[in-house]
Amino acid sequence: MSNSLPSDLQHVHMIGVGGAGMSGVARILLARGGAVSGSDVRDSRTLVALEARGVKVAIGHDIANLELLEREPDCVIVSYAAIPESNPELREARQRGTPIKTRSQVLAQLMEGYRTLLIAGTHGKTSTTSMAIVAFQGFGSDPSFAVGGALHETGTNAHHGSGDLFIAEADESDASLLQYRASMAIVTNVEPDHLNFFGTAEAYCQVFADFLDCIEPGGALIVCVDDPGSRTLAAYAVQQGLRVIGYGTETAAAQAIRDGIPVGGVLRFWEPTVDGLRASIQLSEEVSPRELILPVPGEHMALNALSTLLAVREYGGDVAQSLESLKHFGGVNRRFQYHGKAQGIRVYDDYAHHPTEARAVLTAAREVADADPQDTGRPGRVIVCFQPHLYSRTQEFAEEFAKALDLADYAIVLDIYGAREQAIPGVTAELITSKLTIPHRYQPDFSKVPYDVVAIAEPGDIVLTMGAGNVTMEADAILSLLKG
Repeated sequence: MSNSLPSDLQHVHMIGVGGAGMSGVARILLARGGAVSGSDVRDSRTLVALEARGVKVAIGHDIANLELLEREPDCVIVSYAAIPESNPELREARQRGTPIKTRSQVLAQLMEGYRTLLIAGTHGKTSTTSMAIVAFQGFGSDPSFAVGGALHETGTNAHHGSGDLFIAEADESDASLLQYRASMAIVTNVEPDHLNFFGTAEAYCQVFADFLDCIEPGGALIVCVDDPGSRTLAAYAVQQGLRVIGYGTETAAAQAIRDGIPVGGVLRFWEPTVDGLRASIQLSEEVSPRELILPVPGEHMALNALSTLLAVREYGGDVAQSLESLKHFGGVNRRFQYHGKAQGIRVYDDYAHHPTEARAVLTAAREVADADPQDTGRPGRVIVCFQPHLYSRTQEFAEEFAKALDLADYAIVLDIYGAREQAIPGVTAELITSKLTIPHRYQPDFSKVPYDVVAIAEPGDIVLTMGAGNVTMEADAILSLLKG
């Protein structure tokens, strides 16, 4: 473990520094004494915070931004998933011969010398990573971390800690997780996604199999046995001679044991509460079950928490203290984030942008509505405002999205948030709405969504804005309109 930076990271320029992953790397570089400049297409609260910490920030992309530091940068850092090759700063850096590094390459360098806990999976990475941070801090550890969302307890997405552990979210969307080395790895689930990059479901699943080679000798794979994809991965890891620690619900755990997959933790049962959930978990080699209390809802959250407790035990930490700290887990920005209540209507926002994620979040919303009907005498309805993310994902999973949204009582579906993609002819959000069986509305006019909601919602209802795009802005707009 080292607090110093290698020579090629002393002075860096970051293109897209305001992104969730990039801003975290910038914070760690600064904390270790590096000089950082960066650019982004528009101003944001993240950029204001980075500038206050000492990052030289420029709005807009221009070759002059490579001169923001007092000297030539040692390297330029990019996230290839977001930065096009036509970016003028990237082109200029190449012409100058300045080394280009990806965020994942730099993060791998920053993790050198640490014990590492990496969290991977198609869904739940950010929430699980955030829970792990809280669980380890609960028994006095001060891990370094990099996570894809701002943790409510710390208000940040990265930290340079004093301990020997580095906790990081390992992103599979562009196979960048293969850059890392893991002392412990959690895999929450494996389900085809990002097919615009991988091409086939088989290629996508293969990256997780390849990730097993990133686990250090003597390391451990902590893996959910409820999910078919991650259970298949667990069985393969056992065949490869890796030390596997499975976790899951009782039925799934029993089947895993019959299949020769070791199980280290079982979710015996759980129930929703007004404030989140209460569960009973059983860790292997312990006589009595332990109580898990979380202030966030959903079985998937209970399973995520169980995986982090297994990591704590693997590390040698105090599980009881970690359980206590998880009682106060504040969640992550845009993960079933409560925005407020007006006229007896509660408004939440969530980042879910894959059918499985949408299904889990809407199930949790239903549980919250049923557990706390707000003295209306009836269970509240769930009204979802969903913005599809990426044309390719909408085309691939339109039917699955419709089935997930059918768990709500009413759906308002916005236009597709294309992000880095160009539009695909014939691919619109109506591919989803045409398959819905619940009352719904296709609303291409972003500004009308709050008015649609106010016309529908009644006291006791839950309104959920959902998606990876700018639909998050609608949550506060809806709340403001409800307040008059």
